[in-house]
Amino acid sequence: MEAIELIELISRGEDSRTQFKRSQDVTNARSLAGEMAAFANSKGGRILIGVDDTGSVVGLSPDDVRRLNQLISSTATDCVRPSINPETENISVGGLLVMVVTVPEGVSKLYADNDGVFWVKSGANKRRVTSREELQRLFQSADLVHADEVPVEGTTSGDIDLEHFDTFFEKQYGEPLDDTLDKAGISLGQLLNNLGLARESTLNLAGVMLFGSRPQRHRPTFVIKAVSFVGNDPAGDKYRDSEDIEGCLRDLYKGTISFLTRNLRRVQDEKGFNTTGNLEIPAAALEELVVNMLLHRDYFISAPWRVMLFDNRIELISPGALPNNITVENIRNGVSVIRNPLIASFATKANELPYRGIGTGILRALAAVPELELESDQDRNLFTARIPRKGSS
Repeated sequence: MEAIELIELISRGEDSRTQFKRSQDVTNARSLAGEMAAFANSKGGRILIGVDDTGSVVGLSPDDVRRLNQLISSTATDCVRPSINPETENISVGGLLVMVVTVPEGVSKLYADNDGVFWVKSGANKRRVTSREELQRLFQSADLVHADEVPVEGTTSGDIDLEHFDTFFEKQYGEPLDDTLDKAGISLGQLLNNLGLARESTLNLAGVMLFGSRPQRHRPTFVIKAVSFVGNDPAGDKYRDSEDIEGCLRDLYKGTISFLTRNLRRVQDEKGFNTTGNLEIPAAALEELVVNMLLHRDYFISAPWRVMLFDNRIELISPGALPNNITVENIRNGVSVIRNPLIASFATKANELPYRGIGTGILRALAAVPELELESDQDRNLFTARIPRKGSS
């Protein structure tokens, strides 16, 4: 890094990837380990030692540099688990020395300090992770656990919608469910375990959301809040239609498509007067985006989906920003990450949902609606698909 680059970096101030420290602030290995673990668990960053909180360069002495190099090396090796490999660079700015410590995003997440505490960045500061939900999301981001595999306490095979599951099973495997159970001499619970939809006597989230008779009894926040507003303001109190859509994923999909189609306009285009006309938004785009909303949300977040129709747009909002290093530009170019692999694998079977599982749903939606806007909001932890409506302003 050149001095001019460092000056520009300092001028932008502290943020989630840049932190300022004076030499006397960096003396404690435990505190430094927390800083390093937070950067490694997040997207990496730099600690600029020799710069105070106001962005003024205060510099380092040669003794400071020797001490800091030893402290940084020992801390990264002995006090961060698993150990990391930060880089240091000494840069002279106006005759004053600044040490730039670069901590890359970790490839072996999750990282903790010697006390087993996990840290993440929160703005320019670090924050210890204490809630179970956030820990689960961290493990999910490191691909160590998936929300759809987590057992749902209080459920049993008795919570399965047998008619739904029987229809699915026969279509997928070519034999009635009862015949399979009789031939194999196993119970329904054992079969669900074999299929990965239960752990011992308890259904996991995939089992509940795919084939549960009343999923919202166990996960009441997993509903779709659908509203068709008058005007374009989400804070408005006038609406044309609203519905809380419940049920398994198949029912959530059908209910959402039904809500959208009954609230969208029909466009005649060049069709005759007595024809029904086409939806103002191509049905193929709606189907792809609703499926994407259902399958790729973050199920560790206890919050509903939201479907909001305004006079000039539609917004499909899912809990959970894009995971890991995936960006909106990535998915617009066909990059796909499956956040809930078990749910996704069953969604491709027996026409359970119109999902192909090859990561091209967003591309098909963009082909049908080139004006489609996609937004991943890391601060609010939401992903939004925004569709302009035809003939709106």
